[in-house]
Amino acid sequence: MKRYPAFPTLIVIAASLYFLVPLYATFDFSLRMERGVLSFAAYRDVFQSDTFISTLTFSAVASLVAILLGALIIVPTAYWVRLKLPRVRPLVEFLTLLPLIIPPVVLVFGYMRIYGNNSFLPLTTTDPGTNLLLVIGYTVLSLPYMFRAVDNGMAAIDIATLTEAAESLGASRFAIIRRVIFPNVRSAIMAGAFLTFSISLGEFVMASLLNRPAFGPYLVQMGQDYAYQPAALAIMAFVVTWASMALMQVFATRKPGQRFLPRMPRLSTFAPRRVQS
Repeated sequence: MKRYPAFPTLIVIAASLYFLVPLYATFDFSLRMERGVLSFAAYRDVFQSDTFISTLTFSAVASLVAILLGALIIVPTAYWVRLKLPRVRPLVEFLTLLPLIIPPVVLVFGYMRIYGNNSFLPLTTTDPGTNLLLVIGYTVLSLPYMFRAVDNGMAAIDIATLTEAAESLGASRFAIIRRVIFPNVRSAIMAGAFLTFSISLGEFVMASLLNRPAFGPYLVQMGQDYAYQPAALAIMAFVVTWASMALMQVFATRKPGQRFLPRMPRLSTFAPRRVQS
């Protein structure tokens, strides 16, 4: 019979209770909007709100655009650093860690100062420009996660051999990145994308200071005006975050070229065969 160490087991149980007990209390509170019964009335009110749909859509679109922009920047950069400039890799890693060191409030005030009314590129004077600035901010926040995911994905493949083989067939460097590197690190990109999405979806500081109708400021505003609906929103935010983390783990463990879902057998496989007399 296999024995489990008592102290590590107690640590795991205590850590689990530390996270699960408040979550259960929040979920139980979100079900008590109607007195005397447990119901999903708070969730129903949230889904029926036009503001909830608009802010969630805005943040989701901004996060997806930030993921696309980050992938277009990080993949060629990581590829070129690993292939031609390995000595510059410590500097690139340091630069990608800066968003974890510099607070978002400092970043957004810097953006507002550089791209304000008196700037050569006044992005904050129009709604499309401010939206673009928010997407750039999300892209900067995603750099630590996207770069490490893509860099780990490239470490699992021999990019030098793949590049030499593609060049021997006459492929250009752009074609190599688009048709060889991107497909082989697709799982790593998806892993970084899900983590970026879960972080950007509920981001508050940049969206609030740029006065954008995003999901993060909506969560804070709901917490100031209502009681039960914020608890329901918190549970839904946890579900989205955990789902993104689970999908990130699934894509991170996939090998290049591996299918996400198993191939379904054809119906002819199960068809009864005729017996010839």
